[in-house]
Amino acid sequence: MSKEIERKFLVIGDDWRKGAVGTLYRQGYLNSAKERTVRIRTIDDKAFMTVKGLTIGCTRIEFEYEIPHADCVKMLDELAEKPIIEKTRYKISAGNGLTWEIDEFHGVNEGLVVAEIELPSEDTDFQKPNWIGEEVSSDPRYFNSNLVTNPFTTWNK
Repeated sequence: MSKEIERKFLVIGDDWRKGAVGTLYRQGYLNSAKERTVRIRTIDDKAFMTVKGLTIGCTRIEFEYEIPHADCVKMLDELAEKPIIEKTRYKISAGNGLTWEIDEFHGVNEGLVVAEIELPSEDTDFQKPNWIGEEVSSDPRYFNSNLVTNPFTTWNK
């Protein structure tokens, strides 16, 4: 078992795009209950199943396993809650061995761009680049599992 300690922020502007190379992610949920989520996703030619527990603060337990790509595609197409989350993920060094993951969403979540940083502990200091905006770590609207049932394009902004 591992723990995921993650903080999430809205992204401001396009400065983060300089030199960023993205990878397409397709992900779906077999269970999106807030107490536990079961996510499947493809990343290029790899596929993963992830089980996550309830978020407390910025921390939750997480189990992740590689699964056959063809199985994952079939589950995304036939079993996963709809709509499927599609996003391009960009990784940018945050220094001190940390990495910013910027997710630019597509489809029914078009227009949403968020940055996440995984930390070794909740009190780890890190630098915020000028393109980091409001923190939304504890706002459930921004949880990927909630973007299935309440897509960004339907929000009253």
